[in-house]
Amino acid sequence: MTPEILAALEAAKAAKRPVVLATRLPDGAQCLLPDPAQPADLNEAAAKVLQSDESGTVRLGDTDWFLHAHNPPLRLIVVGAVHIAQALAPFAGPCGFSVTIVDPRRSFASDERFPGVTISHAWPDEAMDEFVPDSRTAVVTLTHDPKLDDPALDKALKSDAFYIGALGSRRTHAARLGRLKALGHTDEAMARIRGPVGLNIEAVTAPEIALSIIAELVAVRRGSPLGERKKPA
Repeated sequence: MTPEILAALEAAKAAKRPVVLATRLPDGAQCLLPDPAQPADLNEAAAKVLQSDESGTVRLGDTDWFLHAHNPPLRLIVVGAVHIAQALAPFAGPCGFSVTIVDPRRSFASDERFPGVTISHAWPDEAMDEFVPDSRTAVVTLTHDPKLDDPALDKALKSDAFYIGALGSRRTHAARLGRLKALGHTDEAMARIRGPVGLNIEAVTAPEIALSIIAELVAVRRGSPLGERKKPA
């Protein structure tokens, strides 16, 4: 690896920017992708590697390439240390997400209720500024309290978060969208919010709702049709 490639790779990691280190076999020539100066089929192969998180060898034309994915870590920021969050955290961890619970209410957000989970007692807007959601970050709000959920959603909509979800009925969500619109968010931007959050599996209990959320997270991350939401009739 040349010093230039190494420096560019380290810069991408510091910026939490997904890149692929492509090595041409067998001569060992390397480049970072995506790169518009490289062939389109090579960039397309790199995009698939980043999506799957699986490095490997691909053959393009008569040339073999080893594509090594360098993705930022997957993160799930949950606003609200409620029962659903208690069920969601154990689901998310094995699916590859580093979970952070954000709730300034210390009686809710405690180590006893969330053993082994990172907890932030900052106000949600401050937490979002601290954590800077990127394209590998999901944000889910669960409190039903506009004082906590709205500031988090406001910041999330200004970020590159790949998934934004909010708990609540359709009526609650409509009111939420009205408040966010008053903050300057467009209808197109607010369409990123999945509300009610989770796949529609008729979930009722906290574990069932948590399951619906993690299922939708995985569907969106993997590009499944299940992750596509239809517009209301």
